[in-house]
Amino acid sequence: MGNVGGLNRKTAGTGDGPAGAADRPDADDLSHQAHRQLIGYLGILLPLILVVLAGLRPTPGLSSWAPLGSISAYYYTGAVAAFVGILFALALFLLTYRGYKEYRADRIAGTVGGIAALGVALFPTGAPGDVPEPSWWTPVLRGAHYISAVSLFVVFIVFALWLFRKTNQSKRGSLSGGKRWRNRVYLVCGLIMAVSVLWAGSSLFTGAPIFWPEAIALWAFAFSWLVKGYAHRSVANLVRGALGR
Repeated sequence: MGNVGGLNRKTAGTGDGPAGAADRPDADDLSHQAHRQLIGYLGILLPLILVVLAGLRPTPGLSSWAPLGSISAYYYTGAVAAFVGILFALALFLLTYRGYKEYRADRIAGTVGGIAALGVALFPTGAPGDVPEPSWWTPVLRGAHYISAVSLFVVFIVFALWLFRKTNQSKRGSLSGGKRWRNRVYLVCGLIMAVSVLWAGSSLFTGAPIFWPEAIALWAFAFSWLVKGYAHRSVANLVRGALGR
């Protein structure tokens, strides 16, 4: 596959990693920006695709187009294939994410996140409404699902608040304006995810639906990965290519 719109380029002078040099590839960055962008796009699309497919393929006893009580509840709808498939794709990209050579934490977090994503897909939560659970389902699976979901969001938060914002000690005094801006974006995204997870956790006491806090957390996670993957540059390159510039 060709280098379309710069999608498959390595970090080009981001200042995000140990090298921190402007306008040249970072040899310490072991991941392509397209890898990061794909993770981000999966996070953006997951809630949207689930709602649309569940609406087009309604399940008796459940609302067709209104959001269900949680994103995980879509396991019991006509969107189950997308739910499981996107989570498996996300797990694959996280498990193969290598990050920066000097930081083992990148690979450890990616591995933990990938395993957690598989757990969310393979261990379904309880069925919504009057929809019956499969004969093989037990409450233990719901517990495993909750642990996996919380672990996955914690990994997302760790990436945004810590790993994406790391810089070599020697480079911290000379961060570029772009790097400082990206660090602020990562911070805001991480805080939004943390607040959203706490919001969702409050449902244990209130019984309120958690679709929206989960969706907001996913979109904040996705935005942080798209910024880390320089999606804005890829889009600009594609637009310039389409306009023949």
